[in-house]
Amino acid sequence: MSNPIIEVKNLVKKFDKVTAVNGISFEIEEGKITGLLGPNGAGKTTTIQMLLDIVTPTSGEVKMFGLDFHNNKNREEILSQLNFSSPYVALPYNLKVWENLITFAKLYNVKNPKKRISEISKFFDIDELLPKMTSSLSTGQLTRLNLAKALLNNPRLLLLDEPTASLDPDIADRSIRLLKKFQNEKKLTILYTSHNMEEVEKLCDRIIFINTAEKI
Repeated sequence: MSNPIIEVKNLVKKFDKVTAVNGISFEIEEGKITGLLGPNGAGKTTTIQMLLDIVTPTSGEVKMFGLDFHNNKNREEILSQLNFSSPYVALPYNLKVWENLITFAKLYNVKNPKKRISEISKFFDIDELLPKMTSSLSTGQLTRLNLAKALLNNPRLLLLDEPTASLDPDIADRSIRLLKKFQNEKKLTILYTSHNMEEVEKLCDRIIFINTAEKI
């Protein structure tokens, strides 16, 4: 295995008297799709949030691209190389689709944002949706919009938290096929959380099982 793009050692997160993540350790190989599989409540989302530094670990170490993520000097370099998508994080509904994409493109400092939005929206088949209000989109359309948003900055690493949750099976399958096609073309590294064994087996090169943490 080449140098891992993510290194997690003994990661723990406690909320009051509940242990959400209990000493998880793993490494993610660059250019692969790795599934983080476990039942609801196992700590998958909390783990992703710690990798994004949204939630501060109680203890443990996280390195990305060989850098300590919890060292403030490394944050900008690390964050510029990753992105994130989750159906549980909604885009502003009062904006049109193109307005959401151009806003995030500017936040990500994307060069030639209009060209990039055109490319990524065509790939995910949302180019006809660009003038529509985000509030008018179906769940499947929102999933593809979220994936397009997360890939605007051409990240090396993409963190996906149950991106097909609540989708009909045929729409979920289409989203997975699009994602796999994009990953094959760009050699993108993906960490993909799910509780759906069939979906993870279909998409992922490697699977990490996470059990429900012991409550203390």
